[in-house]
Amino acid sequence: MEKDIKKLQEERTQLFSDLYSGIIPKRIPINTALPIELKIEYAGKDLGKTQWTLEDMKAIYEKSFELTASDAYPASFATYPAHHYLMGSRSFTMGSQGTMQHPEVSAMEPEDYDDFIAAPFDCIVEKIFPRIYPELDTDPVSRSMVFAKAVKAFGDYAGFYGKIDAEMIEKYGFFAPPAGSSTGGTVPFDLLGDILRGFKGITMDIRRYPDKIAAACEAILPISVKKGKPANPSILGSHFIATHMGPFLRTKDFEKLYWPTFYKMVHALAEQGQTCLIFCESDWMRYLDYLQELPQGTRFYFEYGDPKLVKEKLGKKHIISGFYPITYLKTATKEQCIDKAKELIDILAPGGNYYFNFDKSPYSLNTINPENYKAVLDYIRDNGTYDNAGEKVWDKPREETVDHVLKDIPAFESKYFKSFDTFKQNNPVPRADLEEVIRKKYEDYNDMLFNTMMLMC
Repeated sequence: MEKDIKKLQEERTQLFSDLYSGIIPKRIPINTALPIELKIEYAGKDLGKTQWTLEDMKAIYEKSFELTASDAYPASFATYPAHHYLMGSRSFTMGSQGTMQHPEVSAMEPEDYDDFIAAPFDCIVEKIFPRIYPELDTDPVSRSMVFAKAVKAFGDYAGFYGKIDAEMIEKYGFFAPPAGSSTGGTVPFDLLGDILRGFKGITMDIRRYPDKIAAACEAILPISVKKGKPANPSILGSHFIATHMGPFLRTKDFEKLYWPTFYKMVHALAEQGQTCLIFCESDWMRYLDYLQELPQGTRFYFEYGDPKLVKEKLGKKHIISGFYPITYLKTATKEQCIDKAKELIDILAPGGNYYFNFDKSPYSLNTINPENYKAVLDYIRDNGTYDNAGEKVWDKPREETVDHVLKDIPAFESKYFKSFDTFKQNNPVPRADLEEVIRKKYEDYNDMLFNTMMLMC
């Protein structure tokens, strides 16, 4: 049995290895996620209590696998409740039913732009965090104690889920990228629009302060590049980007304010061996010619739009997915759901560069008929084979499509993150032969804190 699971995992990994290398795989890879909320609901557990206590979570995960035929590990990120609660979060709060809600927040004022542009991370620490997290808006000692508890809570939950993930991946033979090869973040403009200024604030700023927005996005870029750089680069890993504001902008504003740093971020990460997986939320059909300019093999996951047009414009150079309306699984018959899958496969699968996913993950059982969900995935697994497996899709190396922009992007700097060489001036190492060991530990803890803080932002 263990040998069979290992063989299954190797076969699934080969599907994605071929896909990401520009080779037509044996069959269409399936990469679908089941959010933690749906898992808990499907197991019949209390949503709020379970997210806090994590009781029976292993059994909850295993039961959810009844729903799926995904080749990739069908997990979605969880919004941990504890660190948000400890800091009095305004940006993520748990409702009475246990749902983690994300209300509209504006934690940056127009008069903060100049300070933000000069030192964005310092501004986030000094001004933004205390506004997002009121429990940090206090004296230095209390702030340090609150933040220490929050970081410990974040680490505890992340460690718990990470341990379950590792066990489930091996036990059930799912494909998963190598440890340290996957990262996540947002487009610089979206960081401004999501929480810093909020949707309403950034919409006003586009008219009033467009040059400040452009400068702020450039200032964010070193943070975005640092956050997206993997510890362990691998063709199987990726940097996940959920785009937000692009489709809601006028084209001229997109061209001036959104696209320039988006383009630079994706190319800069490609220079460092990291491929981006971009969730194109809403309708990106206006911008397909722009997306074509990103490095070969960039992975796009579309919510809405014209799959035929996307295949025509992007399907030779890039990897595409999505388009299957998750709501269809609730309203249509099983046969209709399978017919929809056939329709999309006929459009998107020829020539490779395609994996199956829905247009979004099912947030709760109310959004799908579980039987239809499973039937669609089973159909694709059993019928999505290629007659020309092994053929090459790309006619040139990915490296030739990368714009070398990294040299023009300043390195990340903040007075709150001293380099090891600066730190050791007042804190000498005990022995010369220990210096590189201590340097590595120092830099690891610096990176851990940086990444944790950016996930909180």
